[in-house]
Amino acid sequence: MTLSVNATTTTDTKPQKPDGEIEEIAAFSRFDVVSDYSDHYHVVSNLPKKSSAAAAGGDPFSSASSGTRKKIMQEWRLLEKHLPDSIFVRVYENRINLLRAAIVGAAGTPYHDGLFFFDVAFPTDYPARPPMVHYRSFGLRLNPNLYANGRVCLSLLNTWTGKKSEKWNPNESTILQVLISIQALVLNEKPYFNEPGHGLWPGRAIWEKKSMAYNEDVYVMSCKTTTFLLRRPPKNFECFVSHHFRDRGHVILSACRSYVYGHVRVGYYVDNNHDEAKNDESFSFSFPSSTSSSNDVVVVSDKFKGIMLQLYPELVAAFSRAEASLGNLPSQLNVETVTASFKDNNNNKNKEKKEKSGIAKKVLWKIKGVLGLKKRVHQSKVRN
Repeated sequence: MTLSVNATTTTDTKPQKPDGEIEEIAAFSRFDVVSDYSDHYHVVSNLPKKSSAAAAGGDPFSSASSGTRKKIMQEWRLLEKHLPDSIFVRVYENRINLLRAAIVGAAGTPYHDGLFFFDVAFPTDYPARPPMVHYRSFGLRLNPNLYANGRVCLSLLNTWTGKKSEKWNPNESTILQVLISIQALVLNEKPYFNEPGHGLWPGRAIWEKKSMAYNEDVYVMSCKTTTFLLRRPPKNFECFVSHHFRDRGHVILSACRSYVYGHVRVGYYVDNNHDEAKNDESFSFSFPSSTSSSNDVVVVSDKFKGIMLQLYPELVAAFSRAEASLGNLPSQLNVETVTASFKDNNNNKNKEKKEKSGIAKKVLWKIKGVLGLKKRVHQSKVRN
């Protein structure tokens, strides 16, 4: 299905980036050593207050043994060699106990195309104890395992219950395993079921419905996180954040429209047009083959539609400031189109229900005729 855009559209009049900046963006490696850790959570909050060094404003890691330092350096080499394409890490030359990671939300999840940052601190007796991981949440809880205060609940971090094999093992566990676990097990397709007890009782349809509603909330918070990150990117990731959303802004906005208009379930948008659309002013938005037809609109809540109608223009403005190429995507969602699509869908469903009901009655009447029940019913009415 193709939906032509005829609303007020965004424009691309931004100047091209200097060659030097393009090279800098292209050179952003998955792992690197940097110096500025001033906005790191475990520095700002001054969490390790147990040591006298921390109280005096010094490095609380100064008391760490040479074995701990050696282990961390081994972890650095492991990260440098084996980080997946969607995880980026920065460590600090003067504070080797600190680390910052950015995880790109995976396709097929309500976190797709988002960026999620984690500040890590290694304890002085590492690896006897697991690292302390803080999620930069901006006050939003977009997962049962990621709290609004930044707490990360994960068996591997010993911050949640689990089997012995799932817990931190000083002889085997690594920070690389932690980051991959967060990406695969926490930021997953159906985060609603991360909550203990969800889905354990009978009634699968009910649980799935709740999961879909939860994905709506997650996607909204992921989009809000995007606006916060563009306003205040973490240090040493400023260029990365800007470039990521400059490149993916068009896709995120297209997904927003697809979800609100009911063409695909939240979290399942597939980008088939991004490369062609970025520089095509005559671009006509088309939904991917995995989406539903116009007669089978995916129902989303009024709450989700209402929030997205307000959030979408904020995203457009944020991506425009980041100089994203948005083609001719509209600067706001069409309320009438949203309302009409769901109204038509409800009318079609009611019509189908009546047709099925009529057919069922006819079939039942014929069966009664074959069994001779019609005559009995008629005789009963005559007697009465």
